[in-house]
Amino acid sequence: MRAAVFDRYGPPEVLRIAELPDPAPGPGEARIRVRAAGVQPFDVAVRAGRMRRGPGHFPHRVGQEFSGVVDLLGDGVPGPVPGTAVLGSTMLDGQASHLVAPVADLVVKPPELSFPAAAALVAAGQTASGALAQLGVTAGDVLLVHAAAGAVGTLAVQLARLAGATVIGTASPANHGYLRGLGAVPVPYGDGLVEAVRAVAPGPVTVALDAAGRGAVAASVALGVPRERIGTIVDDREAATFGAPVVRAPRSPVRLAEVVALAARGLLTMPVRAYPLAQVARAHAAVESGHGRGKVVLIVEP
Repeated sequence: MRAAVFDRYGPPEVLRIAELPDPAPGPGEARIRVRAAGVQPFDVAVRAGRMRRGPGHFPHRVGQEFSGVVDLLGDGVPGPVPGTAVLGSTMLDGQASHLVAPVADLVVKPPELSFPAAAALVAAGQTASGALAQLGVTAGDVLLVHAAAGAVGTLAVQLARLAGATVIGTASPANHGYLRGLGAVPVPYGDGLVEAVRAVAPGPVTVALDAAGRGAVAASVALGVPRERIGTIVDDREAATFGAPVVRAPRSPVRLAEVVALAARGLLTMPVRAYPLAQVARAHAAVESGHGRGKVVLIVEP
């Protein structure tokens, strides 16, 4: 099998493609031939050494989300049958040609979704859906999404609109047309954000989701959003300063299946920026830049 690995913490260039022994599924597990793998900020943090705990043991693998085809089952596992297209979450081994995952964690991929589109939903879908549930976003809310053009923001905007909320989203001017297409009112981030939001909000902002950091929690407080309804997925320190919750959406195949079903019906979209597995360093650099819209995905097997 081929896998993205790194032999020391550092910039994207430390990544390389290695040949490793094929994994074997155990009881309750299936082996997946990966077709596409998502790249997310957590992967970048692991590779850069910001998530290290104790001494490092190399080489390390990386990757949290995948789509592919079941090709081997562990002993006594009745299904899904080999050849079934699936997607799901994993832990630090997703950017590879093969991986092993618990069958209970897999979601069957609808035929309406391509493998890259399915992989793009795994982490962002569970995070966005879980965050809106934790914050209690419902019809009548005015939701401010910081970094609304990113992967989590893109899905949070659409899910909130489906719930009947009004959504205001921060993004660079180049992405304002994109946000309007998703049903959000765009505003530029940076200086003057609070005034810009007040100018377009139809009423008080009642809830905020921070996927950006860089003072987003403070800006939400300044807008009068109740602190218990300001959730951040990126800035634990600012959350502690202002007494706002940190959103930790646990992995849930049930929640993922709900998001996937909406996407299969055409109710959710996610732009994909695709790179071949051999260009994993470029893909990590794209995520690390913090620019661009939608989701970065590695094409493992075309």
